[in-house]
Amino acid sequence: MVTRLSQLFLRTLREDPADADVASHRLLVRAGYIRRAAPGIYSWLPLGLKVLGRVEAIVREEMNAIGAQEVHFPALLPREPYEVTNRWTEYGENLFRLQDRREADYLLAPTHEEMFTLLVKDMYTSYKDLPVYLYQIQTKYRDEARPRAGLLRGREFIMKDSYSFDADDEGLQRAYDAHRAAYVRIFARLGLEVVAVNAVSGAMGGSRSEEFLHPTEVGEDTFVRSAGGYAANVEAVTTVAPAPVDATDAPAAHIEDTPDTPTIETLVAVANERFPREDRTWTAADTLKNVVIAVTLPTGERRIVVIGLPGDRAVDLKRVEATVGEHLGVTGEVAVEAATEADLAANPGLVKGYIGPGVGLDAPVLGTTSRTGLTYLLDPRIVDGTRWITGANQPGRHVFELTAGRDFVADGVIEASEVRAGDEAPDGSGPLELARGIEMGHIFQLGRKYAEALDLQVLDANGKRVIVTMGSYGIGVSRAVAALAESNHDEKGLVWPRAVAPFDVHLMATGKGEEIFAAAEQLATDLEAAGLDVLYDDRPRTSPGVKFGDAELLGVPTVVVVGRGLADGVVEVKDRRTGESVTVPVADALGHLCGVVRGS
Repeated sequence: MVTRLSQLFLRTLREDPADADVASHRLLVRAGYIRRAAPGIYSWLPLGLKVLGRVEAIVREEMNAIGAQEVHFPALLPREPYEVTNRWTEYGENLFRLQDRREADYLLAPTHEEMFTLLVKDMYTSYKDLPVYLYQIQTKYRDEARPRAGLLRGREFIMKDSYSFDADDEGLQRAYDAHRAAYVRIFARLGLEVVAVNAVSGAMGGSRSEEFLHPTEVGEDTFVRSAGGYAANVEAVTTVAPAPVDATDAPAAHIEDTPDTPTIETLVAVANERFPREDRTWTAADTLKNVVIAVTLPTGERRIVVIGLPGDRAVDLKRVEATVGEHLGVTGEVAVEAATEADLAANPGLVKGYIGPGVGLDAPVLGTTSRTGLTYLLDPRIVDGTRWITGANQPGRHVFELTAGRDFVADGVIEASEVRAGDEAPDGSGPLELARGIEMGHIFQLGRKYAEALDLQVLDANGKRVIVTMGSYGIGVSRAVAALAESNHDEKGLVWPRAVAPFDVHLMATGKGEEIFAAAEQLATDLEAAGLDVLYDDRPRTSPGVKFGDAELLGVPTVVVVGRGLADGVVEVKDRRTGESVTVPVADALGHLCGVVRGS
């Protein structure tokens, strides 16, 4: 049936919603695709559901093409499986938890690894049953502290998550490669540019992961790439560390008075004024900055960690958050922030503005075996033999010529400093450039983490029980709708790619004569009969200006105007993306439009 605008559940808006800060959010609300129900939660209206359905259809087709089979789990899940894998705790405050009337604990699922694993365990017992790929397109939940950007960062969202189950690592690699290739095809069909980048696995665990990022200035993720082909999420970038330095003839460390130098800038100025050196001036890169951060564990415990890095670099808290849990011996998601005044007051061994690791291996100030007992981690650039100016843990005093490996050591090495444009790519493929993007998909080689926790085993060819190895593969389906809107709009409204547009043709009757509406009605009927999806603006008392404005806002790729040209036997066909229009004889309109829509 022809969809008539006069009957469509739709109300367009002329003004931007007050809480919208990105184009996709503004336009999807203004054009009547979604409506806000609560912070980070949106209702899908008829137009939005049509676009969402087209995205889902492409995802389903490509998943089915690699032999994956669709299932559907509940979103409301019991606590027990997540207790077994420890994710009930590891997810921290991001997990929606609730109780039923009997006070049994439940959660609104952010992911379904446990349920997929238990389902396969319940049904399969032999290696002959494997491999198997299962997927679902499901509503997920995450208690975002600050939901923003409409569908891009919500508390309720729709994902495709799939899981592969294999008896060995070779099978896992084949599954991973098959899903990766399917993702490339999915994004190509959606018309959505993505960059596949190396990533950290985080709370998901596993040995390898990649993200598919859509480059855009409104993206929350920073990634890097080089001309030679290296690409990685900024959290996964590894530093090209210098070689250790022979410090046999290095001068002894010495403490000097450096009054009123609590910052790197003031320290460098005083060092050059009072302790100049002959070969070159002191710079921030000669200083060892020790930054105090607070790490909140999934259990709620707060730990203080000190990170040492060159003074010309800043700490990137997202990079710290990605790996600091490993150094503290914890799993799951942690939250990281700069230490507060209260944190510093609770650790009197730290002298604000003059913090240092101590002078001499027999008198450490920082480190788990030091007098403060605080975990001390170093940037990879702080290699043995390098010499630094750093705090002496006394007000107004700094240590000069403090030598790594000789005078101080740390509990470990952490990738914590900001990545800059121009830094060398880890694989030697050239300098890095930085870009921002939206995470559209993430694929993981989970390995045996969940299978071991939930005892998913099968009998191998020799009749021995082996742990199944798994992969996990997610795509943000509702986020894809927002990303497509973000990258396909102009100052007038949305401009949907044909593959996901809610309709093939937006047909409007502009004029007052009955013959105009009769011709438009007949063309709409003919187009539908030919298999095209038509939105017909049949509103009789709406001005042409309003109709044109709505057509531009809604963003259907092809707009057809039946109006005053009908007197000359023609209709106007307009391309929404390019703005180009042609007049076509009424008798040829059906064939012309079928060719436009079908690309022939």
